Amino acid sequence: MAAAAGDGTVKPLQSAMKLANGAIELDTGNRPREAYTEYLRTIHYISQALLEEVETTKEARETVPPDTSKMLKLAQQCLERAQSTATKLGKTRLKATMPAAAPIPQPAGRHRRVYSDEGGKLSPFLPPEIFQKLQGAESQSSKKELTPLEEASLQNQKLKAAYEARMARLDPSQAMQKTSLTLSLQRQMMENLVIAKAREETLQRKMEERRLRLQEAANRRFCSQVALTPEEREQRALYAAVLEYEQDHDWPKHWKAKLKRSPGDLSLVTSLVSHLLSLPDHPIAQLLRRLQCAVYSALYPAVSRAAAPAPGCCPQTPNPGSRRLRPSQSLHCMLSPPEPSAAPRPQDCPPTPPLQPGPVGPPSPLGDTASGLPDKDSSFEDLEQFLGTSERQGQGRGVQPEPQLQQLKSAVEEIHNAIADRLLSLTLLAFEGLNTAASKDRCLACIEEPFFSPLWPLLLALYRSVHRAREAALSRSMELYRNAPPTAIGIPTKLLPQNPEAKGATGYPYCAAAQELGLLVLESCPQKKLECIVRTLRLICVCAEDYCPTPEATPQAGPQPIAAAAIGADDLLPILSFVVLRSGLPQLVSECAALEEFIHEGYLIGEEGYCLTSLQSALSYVELLPQGGLAK
Repeated sequence: MAAAAGDGTVKPLQSAMKLANGAIELDTGNRPREAYTEYLRTIHYISQALLEEVETTKEARETVPPDTSKMLKLAQQCLERAQSTATKLGKTRLKATMPAAAPIPQPAGRHRRVYSDEGGKLSPFLPPEIFQKLQGAESQSSKKELTPLEEASLQNQKLKAAYEARMARLDPSQAMQKTSLTLSLQRQMMENLVIAKAREETLQRKMEERRLRLQEAANRRFCSQVALTPEEREQRALYAAVLEYEQDHDWPKHWKAKLKRSPGDLSLVTSLVSHLLSLPDHPIAQLLRRLQCAVYSALYPAVSRAAAPAPGCCPQTPNPGSRRLRPSQSLHCMLSPPEPSAAPRPQDCPPTPPLQPGPVGPPSPLGDTASGLPDKDSSFEDLEQFLGTSERQGQGRGVQPEPQLQQLKSAVEEIHNAIADRLLSLTLLAFEGLNTAASKDRCLACIEEPFFSPLWPLLLALYRSVHRAREAALSRSMELYRNAPPTAIGIPTKLLPQNPEAKGATGYPYCAAAQELGLLVLESCPQKKLECIVRTLRLICVCAEDYCPTPEATPQAGPQPIAAAAIGADDLLPILSFVVLRSGLPQLVSECAALEEFIHEGYLIGEEGYCLTSLQSALSYVELLPQGGLAK
């Protein structure tokens, strides 16, 4: 922790990620006691950093930085893993005094199901009905106005309570007064009910007249002369509900006036959509929750079937050093480095052929690593060949079952329909000032974040089940080349630290970029994940220019585009491959596949699309590294 805290150029979040990665490597290497200590050290470092941050912001009267929530989530993950490790240490001491029992095979490997800490019991995602209740809890807790009959009932209850108290104070001889009070109470209660019923009938008649008037306005907006599709009829009904909502609330009129005064202010668009989706009683916010529940209900059976063991496959026994995770540490969780899987016996399962781009010789020592790897120029200048080979090998092995692919395509189509065709369309109908190209893009980004937040874990689990074979190949390469020198991956020596001892460098080259890439799994919104990839490549360029400064380069303020960096694609891709290896995150394959599907089309031709394509190319190259070209 002292080394991480002493580096002044590294953010506290990146230092905490580095400590947590070290703890997980110890946990993966079946060293639970050292891992337990490192988990506690990470939690202690995070608490100290947050305490200093709170004291600083209190003096400066600033808001809490955005990294605070990520650090709290990281501390929670480390605490859960520390509890799991402590439980494992206790069981190890207990087993030392008891006779060894036959191991009980688990139904599936860690990469396919989520384990809790209660005896290895399988813990799936929340069932759809529970998810729907949680999503609707906020709207149900909102205040509801009383109807006239309900108000009359409350008044009658107060009158009855006052009547009973007064009757208790009267003597038994005052029978005449008791009778008078009883008749007076009955008359007042009856009058209240009659008046309330008349008020409610009038209110219902006015509400029905207003509903019909707004329905006519919605019909005129949707051109009711032609036959409408079911989707258009639903959109018309929702638009009528929006108009009815605007009759009871004044804030939409104020926002429309602001949009009219400042049509090009994108910050105004962000504030409007955020405020709109934070109101549980607005029809657009209610539609978002209904669509979330529908997508979750469609994803849940697919993920549950994908997590079940396939018929005819041998069960996989978890390693003694493998970690059991709580539901919060499922397939989508952060800090999930590859774990070496137990080798199956020949009589149990057929051997899996190694994934490699060409014939592989016997393992060579570390010094001869470059001879076992593909040539740098041929590998990175002809990346299309690698990508094509990966697709052909995947098709030949049949690693993507057709049912799962169909379920994934159906879920993706449903999500696109929910966001663009329904939520965005209804928002543009409600606020016509948003109907510009820039405002549409900003509005779409603001809708995606709350929409994907509860759905991304389940969606990523389905992607990981489809790309399981590719992730396994990437995990094997990460395990094999974990300690490979940068030159073995094809990084030229000029782009490495020339004298790291003199500069006081800690860790490995491009460490900051690997830590930034590790933050990608903390996000649950495609846009923010894409921004994390862009920051990673920018950090690579900054580190490369720091290692090999050019005489004509002049420092410029602010982040520079990737295209304007001093290094070219031939140098960027091997560096990015090295960063991928050091990240220890095989789920990047599924993350990138999901991002390619859900990011906006406009980003594919800009800097963001270039960064995503570069990361996918690096993943394909690492996936196809020779499995026998480097000794562990």
